[in-house]
Amino acid sequence: MKNIFVNCEIKCSVIKRNVHRIVGLIKNIHQLNFNSLEINFVSKGTIEKINKIYLGHNYATDVISFNYSNESNNLDGEIFICIDIAVENAKFYNVTPDNELKRLVIHGILHLIGFRDNTNKQKFEMSKEENFILQKIPRPIKII
Repeated sequence: MKNIFVNCEIKCSVIKRNVHRIVGLIKNIHQLNFNSLEINFVSKGTIEKINKIYLGHNYATDVISFNYSNESNNLDGEIFICIDIAVENAKFYNVTPDNELKRLVIHGILHLIGFRDNTNKQKFEMSKEENFILQKIPRPIKII
């Protein structure tokens, strides 16, 4: 897919073409167009700085999404995913780091298209959609 960029700030073994495949799956499910989408895999320090500067939170988090477009189905956006926190979350939730990173890619894109997770109901709906999309990803596709 053109205009989809995957970057690793730190040394990591992200399989970029498989991230593209996951983005493509979400694009098809939700009938989206991406003018530009950048997915950045970053360190805990970097995501903490982004969280503080842009969102006013003084802590690291797993994923941050920025939607730069005014249209709901023609997106320009940027997603930052913290690999360190993804690995911590994977241990906590007893899943593989690969599965957690897939979930965070999905989670970031869902934020771009309007899903929120501020209330328990919103969290439930978002988690339900994440699980639906995760089940649609063919098993051999791994991103790390």
